[in-house]
Amino acid sequence: MSFLLRSIKTSDLRDVKGLAEEFNLLNLPPDERIISEKIERSKKSFAGKTTTLDESEYFFVVEDTEAKKVVGTSLIMAKHGTEDSPHTFFDVRQKEKFSKELGIGFIHQVLRIGFDSDGPSEIGGLIVDEAYRGRPEKLGKQISLIRFLYMGMYPQRFEDRILCEFVPPLSPDGRSEFWEALGRKFTGLPYQEADFLSGQNKEFIKNLFPDEDIYTCVLDAKARYVIGRVGLATMPAKHLLEAIGFKYLNQIDPFDGGPHYGANRDDITLVKKTKAYKVVDGKVGQFDALALVGQTKGEEFNGCLSYFDVKAGKLVLPDSTKQLLDLSNGDQVFLTPISEGTL
Repeated sequence: MSFLLRSIKTSDLRDVKGLAEEFNLLNLPPDERIISEKIERSKKSFAGKTTTLDESEYFFVVEDTEAKKVVGTSLIMAKHGTEDSPHTFFDVRQKEKFSKELGIGFIHQVLRIGFDSDGPSEIGGLIVDEAYRGRPEKLGKQISLIRFLYMGMYPQRFEDRILCEFVPPLSPDGRSEFWEALGRKFTGLPYQEADFLSGQNKEFIKNLFPDEDIYTCVLDAKARYVIGRVGLATMPAKHLLEAIGFKYLNQIDPFDGGPHYGANRDDITLVKKTKAYKVVDGKVGQFDALALVGQTKGEEFNGCLSYFDVKAGKLVLPDSTKQLLDLSNGDQVFLTPISEGTL
């Protein structure tokens, strides 16, 4: 069985909508109109036909080539945060209070609302069909990491800073204890509605949330518990990103309290390791190193996980990889070595 990591196509709409219905992510809602718009925006982005970063969004899928079915997705939003729609977060800070008369002091955790109108690139939309999880191919890691190979290919298409917003622990019915204790009191909105509206317009956050520090000690224990924590299902993705250079930014989502992680694009290990090579013919059987391999042909991107060998600066790939990516002797591809520990 072979799996192709590629840019999304219009014909993928049904498969992707099915995946979105299973997981219902904020940046990939199960809405056919929204998904169709994302597909068209992605096609323009991969083709280099967008004029600004905030117009660009790169939608990757993993295809089971035997079943001819899309079984996973991931996204890069080239810019998250503009004058019209700023990136919004809570800074998590500490504030000391001390009474000389009583000889008592406290170090309080406080939250302060922040807005970034010149925001970073953001990764998201990571989904793998439940039937394909736990496989030896580790498709979740493949579709996640292929984004960094692409950043290494086209660094100018992305911001210097890369952001990832993680989902915190939620109740089985999707309830956010953090939102119930805080955001709902300032907006009167239920969590799901506020989360959806924020993707369309953030005006209500700026005008209804307090500008002053919010002391978390006044929140109930359930709300305090989730601040900066990652949900159990998201923990493997957090470990994966930490392994390649992402760190907690001491910032959280203003809706659910989930942590924001980030890294400088050029410091991400996989981006730094990405290099261009010419493909040459070579003997089969000497492959013992693993890498992500990718190439843009026309207006589409194709990639995969493959064994490889480099001889005198030239890249030798297995025949199966060359067939999957439709490569010929002399073609240029980009390669990102992957250590066994990372995968």
